[in-house]
Amino acid sequence: MSSPRLRVAICGGGVGGLTCAAALSRCQDIQVDVYEAASAFTEVGAGIGVWPRAWKVLCALGLAEDLGKVAIVPPDDQPKVAFHFRKGDQAEGVDFHTLVTPGGMLAFHRADFHGVILRHLSPRCRTYTRKRLVSYHQNTSSPHSIITLYFKDGTSATCDVLVGADGVKSAARRTMVEELATAAKVNGRPDHVRKLQDAAPPKWSGTLAYRATIPANKLRSLLPDHRVLENPMVYFGKNTQLTVYPIARGTLINFAAMCARYDCEHTTFDQPWVQDVSRDELLHDFDQWEPEVQALFKCIDRVNRWAVHTTLPLPSFVSGHVALLGDAAHAMMPYQGAGAGQSIEDAYVLATLLADPRTTRATLDRALHAYDTVRRPFAHRVQTASRENGLLYTLNYPGLTFDGPARTSGSHARADEKKLAEIKSRICRNWAWAWETTIDADLQRAVRMLDEPPDPERRRRVTS
Repeated sequence: MSSPRLRVAICGGGVGGLTCAAALSRCQDIQVDVYEAASAFTEVGAGIGVWPRAWKVLCALGLAEDLGKVAIVPPDDQPKVAFHFRKGDQAEGVDFHTLVTPGGMLAFHRADFHGVILRHLSPRCRTYTRKRLVSYHQNTSSPHSIITLYFKDGTSATCDVLVGADGVKSAARRTMVEELATAAKVNGRPDHVRKLQDAAPPKWSGTLAYRATIPANKLRSLLPDHRVLENPMVYFGKNTQLTVYPIARGTLINFAAMCARYDCEHTTFDQPWVQDVSRDELLHDFDQWEPEVQALFKCIDRVNRWAVHTTLPLPSFVSGHVALLGDAAHAMMPYQGAGAGQSIEDAYVLATLLADPRTTRATLDRALHAYDTVRRPFAHRVQTASRENGLLYTLNYPGLTFDGPARTSGSHARADEKKLAEIKSRICRNWAWAWETTIDADLQRAVRMLDEPPDPERRRRVTS
């Protein structure tokens, strides 16, 4: 067998990492190695939502047929209800919008989704478990930069390209920031050094997410006509919010309750980030909510509490021949259901550029620059919009707050109705990219950049 054109190491076996591996492993002349920190390739969490923009990427990768078999509703382009919006933090909730989009939101059980991508890995793709990346080193003195990976178990490996898909606690991101900060220091930019160092670690968003799955039959026995059995719902409340929708072909209900304290945003969370807790921990935050929400809580014994962490924007997703994707690059709030979709888009663009025959060891800088140029601004815009949607979901957006129930009659009813209408409009404007746009134009622009002449000053400008 001839030597591969590229040796690509992917650290992280989540949705983004495996999507990148599945796309690259179809290339006969690229060696792909996937390193997963856990003891098995499994996904943490219950439900995963995919919007039309990301779904079209999965179709392009040949995953549509198998994913369609495990979707709650078989995908198509017909208008479907994505979510019903309801203010639920009062004795009787108020419906105020039904979000209808082409194809709706495709809901999957996360394990089913993950399993499909795993089955689409080529046999040529080598996978390793119990390989937690600690750091890496780029040997820039060699003719073609060789990257050495260092793992927690004391072993090491080498590659031509490192894809850091190792999540919000990314070691690849931390090491990359150290590289960028060193370059900035050499270029005499101490202000840039401080900004980079602040952006390295993940930040607590001030939000706690409580996640669980509810057996649909259990809810049905308690409340046979509960709307969540058939309808995806977003319940809005002051400093609290609840998203629930059916998964696993309707046999389970995905449950995610949010408790937000924006005064704690970007502070340190000094407890375990992920922990099983009793439902009593969050009941007091929802004790004034309407009966149909209380019914959901009665079906839960224990929940998984997540301290939602995000990352600050980086000046580049690329350093040398290392590229970040997914949460390692742009961990975001969950209020657009966009985290998985954005990692899929990252993976698709990066894999397309690396798979192009014009990309060799000698031209890697150009391909990775194209990836960063196209993906970073878009992902950062989605990250910003997701945070704004969180303010709207939890009724914290300036000028659109509620001090009590939304009134449906009396002299203040019209004002409350206008507030809810404005909340709906802002959310939909922020979110429309997910079903009104495709990645095609960005991908074409990135591929065209492979014909641009090399720019020896590119790396210096990233940190200056």
